[in-house]
Amino acid sequence: MKVLILSDTHGMMEDELKEVTERHRDEAEAIIHCGDSELQADDPAVTPMWIVGGNCDFDSRLPDELVKEAGQHRFFIAHGHLHSVKTTLMNLKYRAQEEGATIVCFGHTHIAGTEMNDGILFINPGSLRLPRTRRERTYAIVELTDSEATVMFYDFSGNPLKELEKSFQIA
Repeated sequence: MKVLILSDTHGMMEDELKEVTERHRDEAEAIIHCGDSELQADDPAVTPMWIVGGNCDFDSRLPDELVKEAGQHRFFIAHGHLHSVKTTLMNLKYRAQEEGATIVCFGHTHIAGTEMNDGILFINPGSLRLPRTRRERTYAIVELTDSEATVMFYDFSGNPLKELEKSFQIA
């Protein structure tokens, strides 16, 4: 199973957002947006997504957090601005543990990366609009099996960023 993960698209035009999501339409079983889309909750570009609100989103219909299941995996999704992700992942880890989630998807930092911490996989897809620490605008796809998660990152055009790819054993 594959899940497409986006974040921090900051007012990206609907056709640009659809270009990325359509590229992976046949392989991704779910699409996650980790906030700061700056779009309304009912915008057609984001309605098929599991989406949360970020600090630059002003539609109160967007939740601060979501817990979703894909296959046997439980995801905790948040933008991260309410969890101090620029200084620590500890708050996200505690919330994921409270929710029984083993995968956390978040944004806010605009920095693409992934890590395993106490059996919880953290994925930040970076930003499709305003990246930090890299020049490429990025998104991620996590491929999940019963025992392994492989996180792959791509630039806006769909080119893989192999140096960021990582695999993890998961429960």
